[in-house]
Amino acid sequence: MKTAFDMMSRRAFIAGLVALGQGGAVYSQGNGSFNRVYKTGFESVNDFDGFYIVPQDARPTASHDLSGEVVRSGKFSHKGWVTGPNPPSSRFVNNNHRGYPTIQLYKLAGGAFRTPVKIELWVWLDMDLKPGEWFSFATLDHTRRDTWDPVLLNLSDRGIVHLMHVPTNGRGITTFQNDSVKFPLRKWVKLGVELHFDRKNGYAKAWQDDVLVSRAEVRRGNGLFTQAHFGLYAPPSISSGVIYNDDLVIRELG
Repeated sequence: MKTAFDMMSRRAFIAGLVALGQGGAVYSQGNGSFNRVYKTGFESVNDFDGFYIVPQDARPTASHDLSGEVVRSGKFSHKGWVTGPNPPSSRFVNNNHRGYPTIQLYKLAGGAFRTPVKIELWVWLDMDLKPGEWFSFATLDHTRRDTWDPVLLNLSDRGIVHLMHVPTNGRGITTFQNDSVKFPLRKWVKLGVELHFDRKNGYAKAWQDDVLVSRAEVRRGNGLFTQAHFGLYAPPSISSGVIYNDDLVIRELG
């Protein structure tokens, strides 16, 4: 039985590239080059036309697809799942679990989005995190390289949603962190991020079901939000779990 992503040619699938014409994603140019909006309900692989997609068979321990099993709206959501652990990562090899399409905004008409931007996404997670483990809901970047320099929205092993790689890569220093709001498993949760990439005045704010949970300075970038990914991104030690994403909106605030 063919899956949604199987509709891509095998050659494009292995490369992780899609070139299938117009999909269900909504991209609004707005007024001039400002106040643009990108929306997807993960209804079709065509929503990621021209964007990189992690190949489904990249590793035998994790994969991803469009699914009708757990859906917030429409017929499908994006599903990522883990069926076994990977070997530990090393200095030269990253063995994190991955399963997602990227949203490469810089490839759209008008190029990268100007920050600040607001990102909203609905997530449904069933994954137990042991001490030292984490899960990443969103990876948000300002570069056009394959080696990203992103801000992350993560879930800690204590069940707390927080910003990571702030104010610079490899650090996790927040100016506000709400440790009293736990993330609930096995239900739809609305996550939001307001993000401004700037070396002097950049910042990030994160919400869980419209409650502010994390805030931090961001000291890199030049006012552009170039690319992102949402879906499955987790450390190699995790041996099982599933994440569903639905109703993603990325909006320039102007």
